[in-house]
Amino acid sequence: MSYLMLDLLSTQASEEELIQLTHPMVGGVILFSRNFSDRPQLISLIQSIRSIRPDVIIAVDQEGGRVQRFREGFSLIPAMGDILPFASGDMELAKSWAVELGFLMAIELLACDIDLSFAPVLDLNRVSEVIGKRSFSSEPSEVIELAGSFIKGMHQAGMASVGKHFPGHGSVVADSHVAQPYDERSKEEIFEIDMQPFKHLIACGQLQGVMPAHVIYPRVDPNPAGFSSFWLQDILRKALNFNGVIFSDDLGMKGAGVVGGYKARAQAALEAGCNMILICNDAKGATEVLEELVWPESKPEFPAQLLKPDEQAVTLALQNSERWQQAKELALTFIKD
Repeated sequence: MSYLMLDLLSTQASEEELIQLTHPMVGGVILFSRNFSDRPQLISLIQSIRSIRPDVIIAVDQEGGRVQRFREGFSLIPAMGDILPFASGDMELAKSWAVELGFLMAIELLACDIDLSFAPVLDLNRVSEVIGKRSFSSEPSEVIELAGSFIKGMHQAGMASVGKHFPGHGSVVADSHVAQPYDERSKEEIFEIDMQPFKHLIACGQLQGVMPAHVIYPRVDPNPAGFSSFWLQDILRKALNFNGVIFSDDLGMKGAGVVGGYKARAQAALEAGCNMILICNDAKGATEVLEELVWPESKPEFPAQLLKPDEQAVTLALQNSERWQQAKELALTFIKD
């Protein structure tokens, strides 16, 4: 059983970090800009991780726009919110572009042996500055269409998708990285508006993973969604019939602090139903959780196979240099315009 996704401090994994990766409860590594200088260095770093734990899930936030950890030597993916306006509102054209941009984002990571980008964002671009143009649109129907197309491209490259931030972070102003957001709306409004992209894409079988928000919806449940068995079990698992992997958002974020210290946060997230918890930017907190948490024995085996790349699709995508080049040229048009 594997439950914890760790980060690394620099462009090389230290001896202590490599030893920590051997812990049986570590199942993933998330990379950030501080772990990247260029593609050869990145590939070397990943090889060092794989030499210790070939089974581990290696992930990154490579959404596009302002949330793209690797830039030099990678295509600059536009913000998702720019796609439909750039297509002058032509939804069919925007969808075709979204497919190719999803393919491009995914294949460039897969070529470096990175399994996963935490994408796409399924939040609505309503009032949240931390979401903003990370969202495809303010309208649920447009998010469904464009995100579904972006995921199609990811899948064609061989990469699984992780929708975030369930049931929706876009309708609150506060940024859960630095504050505790409260969404005071009714259950009916949240379900009928913000949750629709998740509901639809789950029903279509397009999401292999979901990441909940560190947002409290007090008229629905007193806990942040990522620590709520109501949101994760009653709604996500049972009502929406989601059978994929549930990731916590980073437990180091301010929006997770309402639960307590790291051990309490980890315990609460696992008990609520998260399959894998993320602790980023705090090596001491991660060590505390690994050494002191009583890991649940009753949890099912972590379904890592849902997140591993489709090797056949990856091979075909890597061989399709013409499509890759055309997608790179498409991404460049957003920059040149």
